[in-house]
Amino acid sequence: MQTIEQALEKLDHSGFRSSFHLTKKDKAYIKEKGMEKIRSHARDFVRMKLAAAEPDNDGKQTPMHGHPVFKAMHATACCCRGCLNRWYRVPLHKKLSDDQQERIVNLLMTWIEKQENE
Repeated sequence: MQTIEQALEKLDHSGFRSSFHLTKKDKAYIKEKGMEKIRSHARDFVRMKLAAAEPDNDGKQTPMHGHPVFKAMHATACCCRGCLNRWYRVPLHKKLSDDQQERIVNLLMTWIEKQENE
C-alpha cells in the first residue's frame, strides 16, 4: 500500500489532478471554520458520496467547486468510486470500511494542508 506522500507525488504527474488549487476564498473559508471543522466536512462528504457500495450518480456526485473538500476530492482522485478504483485499487460495488473512509479523509486533509502552505 502506498503512503499519502507517494499518492500525492503520483497525482502531481497528472495534468488534470494537479490543476486543482485552493483559492484565496477557499483558504479564508478554511481559516474561518478551522481544520477540525473541515475534517468533519470531509468525513461527511466521503460517507455521503463514496462510502456506499453503489453511490448515487457515481462519477458525477462530486461538484468541482463550492467547498475546499470538493476540490481536494478531485485533486486526489477521491471524487468517485471509479477514480478510487483506478488510482488506489479500491474495489467497486463494495461498501467502504470505516478504515478506508478515514484513509481517504487523511489524504484529502493532507492535500488541503499542503495547499494552505503554498
